Amino acid sequence: MSNLQYWLMKSEPDAYGIDHLRQEGTTLWDGIRNYQARNFMRTMQPGDQAFFYHSNCKPPGIVGLMEVTETQLVDPTQFDPKAKYYDPKSSPDKPRWDCAKLRYLGQFQAMLSLDQLRDLYDAEQLPVIKRGNRLSILPVPAETAVDLLERLGPLN
Repeated sequence: MSNLQYWLMKSEPDAYGIDHLRQEGTTLWDGIRNYQARNFMRTMQPGDQAFFYHSNCKPPGIVGLMEVTETQLVDPTQFDPKAKYYDPKSSPDKPRWDCAKLRYLGQFQAMLSLDQLRDLYDAEQLPVIKRGNRLSILPVPAETAVDLLERLGPLN
């Protein structure tokens, strides 16, 4: 039995969208400054898959798929005073924030919007639909992930 885990990872398309990831191929998923989201990221393993979710746009929704390639990486932005995600309480000998490296697997032919997701799943099946949920990284139960992959169809 595989220990593959699935995740939903949010990013604003204007800040870093699926097109950016497609062009770069891989990215450090940095800038996470919520302890619960960070703790979810700490449980990721290479090979896990993540749904790329465009947030803070109209409409928000799942647009692509990524694979976790490296974990337990120190987020370099926490040490850079010029960085948006600088954390003066963090130091190289005691870093507070991690990141993971992800690889582009593909973009779905059509977005599955938040409204569509709410019609298909409940909050236990897909935590992103829970009203008021603002976490940028969320686990996706395997059964839900398999169903999502079938509904979303092949990757471009």
